[in-house]
Amino acid sequence: MAKEKVTVPDIGGAEGAEVIELLVAVGDEVSLEQGLIVLESDKASMEIPTTVAGKVVEILVSEGEELAEGAPVAVIETAGDGGEASAPEADAASDGGETASSEAEAESGAEAETEAEAETEAEAETEAEAETEAEAAAESETEAEAEAETEPEEKTADESQAGDARASTLVNVPDIGTDEAVELIEIVVKVGDTVAEGDSLVVLESDKASMEVPAPQEGEITEIKVSEGDSVRQGDPLVVMATAAPAQAAEAPSSKRAEAEPEAKKAAQAGSPPEAGKATPDAPAPDDEDSGKVYAGPAVRKLAREFGIKLAEVPGSGPRGRLVKEDLHKFVQERLSKPAGSGAGAGLPVIPEVDFGAFGDVEVTGRSKLDKLTASNMQRSWLNVPHVTQNDLADITELESFRASMKGEAEKRGVKLTPMPFILKACAVALRDNPKFCTSLADGGDSLVYKKYIHIGMAVDTPVGLLVPVIRDVDKKSIWELAEEVLDMAGKARDRKLSPAQMQGGCFTISSLGNIGGTGFTPIVNAPEVGILGVSRADTQPVWNGQEFVPRKMLPLSLSYDHRVINGGDGGRFLTGLVSLLGDIRQLLM
Repeated sequence: MAKEKVTVPDIGGAEGAEVIELLVAVGDEVSLEQGLIVLESDKASMEIPTTVAGKVVEILVSEGEELAEGAPVAVIETAGDGGEASAPEADAASDGGETASSEAEAESGAEAETEAEAETEAEAETEAEAETEAEAAAESETEAEAEAETEPEEKTADESQAGDARASTLVNVPDIGTDEAVELIEIVVKVGDTVAEGDSLVVLESDKASMEVPAPQEGEITEIKVSEGDSVRQGDPLVVMATAAPAQAAEAPSSKRAEAEPEAKKAAQAGSPPEAGKATPDAPAPDDEDSGKVYAGPAVRKLAREFGIKLAEVPGSGPRGRLVKEDLHKFVQERLSKPAGSGAGAGLPVIPEVDFGAFGDVEVTGRSKLDKLTASNMQRSWLNVPHVTQNDLADITELESFRASMKGEAEKRGVKLTPMPFILKACAVALRDNPKFCTSLADGGDSLVYKKYIHIGMAVDTPVGLLVPVIRDVDKKSIWELAEEVLDMAGKARDRKLSPAQMQGGCFTISSLGNIGGTGFTPIVNAPEVGILGVSRADTQPVWNGQEFVPRKMLPLSLSYDHRVINGGDGGRFLTGLVSLLGDIRQLLM
C-alpha cells in the first residue's frame, strides 16, 4: 500500500481561499476526481478533487482554514504498490474462496463493531440500528471487494497487452469561466465514433453563452458519462476515449469493483448518523438575518443582492443544500406571481392565462434557456433601473465618405470596415471624457465603482437569441484592430463559440439595429452598467446649413441611462460629445 498526499491545485491566482466544507472523513473510500473539500475565495467557490483513488487516512485541514496553492489537503492510501501482494491473495482466494471471504468478513465485522461503538458514544439512541446496518454494509463492501479481487487472473495479460496499444483518456469539462453549473444541451458523438483532435464532443449552455467541448486528441469514444439535460461543472467527467497515447494516469480498479464500491458505501452511509453539513427534518432553520451561514458562491450572493432578497429565505437545490442561480430565479418568480393582497408586499399584478385555442389553431413551443434568461434579465433591469432615454442625430456624411474610400485597403487586410468600429472608438472617447458613464452602483447604492478600463459590449442578434460579447480596451485599439475584433466576435456569437469570459466585464453597451430599420428606440440598460447606446438606421435627410438645405447622411442615436447615477446634464454632454465625434472623426486622433 502507498500513501499519496493531495495538495491544493492552481486556484486561478487567488492569494488564499477558505475551507468552507469537508466532503470526506478519515476512513472514507474515494474514487478518482471525487471532491475532498470545498474552498471559497473572493471570486468563486470550488471543490478540490482527489488525484488518486483510495482510502482517506488523514485530513490535514479544518473548516475555516485559509489555504493557498500547494497546501496539503489529505493523505490517501492507494493500492499502487500493492500489486505483487495482491496476486498471492487472489490465488489463495481462488483455491479456497469461501475461506478468504470468511476471513475478510470477520476483519470487516471487527472494524464495523469498532465504528459502531464510536457511533454509540455519539448517538446512544440509534445504537442497535446503526450497529446492525453498519455490519450489513461492511459485509456488502467486503463481499464486493473479495469478488473483485478473485477475478480470473488470466485476463490480466490480455488487458496489459491491450493497454500497451491503446490507453483510456477521460475528458472532463474544461474551464468554462464560471463555478456555476451549466446545462448539457447536445451530445455530438456516440460510443464507437472515431474523432480527431478538436472535434466537438458535447455542447454546453450557460446563462450567457453556448460552447462546444472539443476532443483533446484523436481516438475512439468508448463511454459517454453524461446525458442531455444534465447540469455539469468544471472538472466533471464527460466521455472516455481510447487513444494511441500511453495512459497519463493510473487506471481505476476493475469495473465490477468500481460498481460494487459505491453500492457498499451507500449501504454503509445509510446506517451512519446525519452529517453536520446536511439538513435534517429537525434541524433549525438558518437565521433569516444571517445570509453568511448559507452555502452559496459569490456569483449567487451577488445576484441575491441585485434582487434584494435574503439568502436564508431561499431553499437550496444544489448538492448539500447549496444555493444555485436557478433557486433565486424560482424564488423571485414565486414572489412576483403572488397576488398583491397575499401579504407578500406590493407585487406585480399577474397577467391571466388565456386559452388561445378557443379562437383558432395554435402551436405551443418551448423557449430556449437563453431566451428565458434574457427575458428575466431585461425584466430585472427594467424594474430596478429608472430609465431615461435621450435621442439625437449624428451627421456621418464625412465618416461614410472616408469609409468608402478605405474599401480597397479593407479588402487587402481581409476585414469588413463597417460603421461599428468608428462608433466603438467614439464611445470610448466619450466614456473617457464622461467617467460617470463608466461606473456601477455598490453597497446598496451608497458607493460608486469607477472603472479605470474601457470595455464595451456589442449586442449581436443570433439564431439562438441576443448575445453580448465584450470588446476590451477599446480606447487602446486602432480602427483596423476594432474592425477585426468586431468581425471575429460577431462570428463567434452566431456560431455559439463565445466563452463566458468573452461576455463579461463590460462598462457600456452598444445595441445597433443597423439596416433593420427604425428611427429610434429605447434600449434597456444592461445592469449593473449604467448606460447603453441604441443605434438605428442611417438615412439621407435635408439639413439647413445656414444658406440652403443640403442632403446629409444622418444616424439616429438613442442613449438610455440609469437616472440614479446619471443626471440629465451628464447624459446631454455625453450624447452631444458623441455626435460631434462622429461628425468629425479627425477628433478621434486628438
